[in-house]
Amino acid sequence: MPALTEKHRQRYDRQFRLGDIGEAGQRKLLGSSVLVIGLGGLGCPAAIYLTAAGVGRIVINDFDTVELSNLTRQIGYGTEQVRQSKVDSMRDHLLHLNPDANVESVGHVMEADELQRRVAEADVVVDCTDNFSTRFAINAACLAAGTPWVSAAAIRFEAQLTTYHPRDAQSPCYRCLYPEGTEAAESCLAEGVLGPLVGTAGCVQAIETLKLLLGIGRSLVGRLLLFDAMQMSWHEIRLKRDPGCPACGDSPQAATS
Repeated sequence: MPALTEKHRQRYDRQFRLGDIGEAGQRKLLGSSVLVIGLGGLGCPAAIYLTAAGVGRIVINDFDTVELSNLTRQIGYGTEQVRQSKVDSMRDHLLHLNPDANVESVGHVMEADELQRRVAEADVVVDCTDNFSTRFAINAACLAAGTPWVSAAAIRFEAQLTTYHPRDAQSPCYRCLYPEGTEAAESCLAEGVLGPLVGTAGCVQAIETLKLLLGIGRSLVGRLLLFDAMQMSWHEIRLKRDPGCPACGDSPQAATS
């Protein structure tokens, strides 16, 4: 694990003081790698807090540019970044926050081979996307690599979060819950979303990711966390692995998918 410098001790002082992290945990974070896919309302706070916490390598992926309508919820950008690349703008933001971070930007849609390689290189994948097809691709890549991934979604005043962990025999995968071919009936573009709601969900993704990297606490594996901002309430639904799932189940199809 990386050695700690005096600058590290100053920057991460409040984390050092946490008994579940301490200096050993901070070294673990500095030696970790996270892939953040999607730099919108979820990805901005997730990437910012993971970089601030000292995750040593952050790979950020988005193919879009900043639009004025993004700025109510995508806190990594300002008005001066409108029409600029999201990955370039976010990389600048993260390095300004923590110059010691190793931030790599990928400004295009990753095809299967590249996605598989990037996922295999990461300790945790953070899914901040907004469509089923990308999540199916992430699910397949994470199953093949054995990489855990933290997923969130938000619309209107409601958010949901869970963690998929291929190395946990009790963990469902994404296709256990959503059959291939599932299409989103609603979208933030059509239905709208409250800015602080996605910020809250992105922050929870960052917390969950840090816990996975550190090996501490109870994860969201097998649990779907639901947040209703209108009622200011949290609920939990238990999720079970499907033995017949074509992606992770016990069938011959799953073994070759």
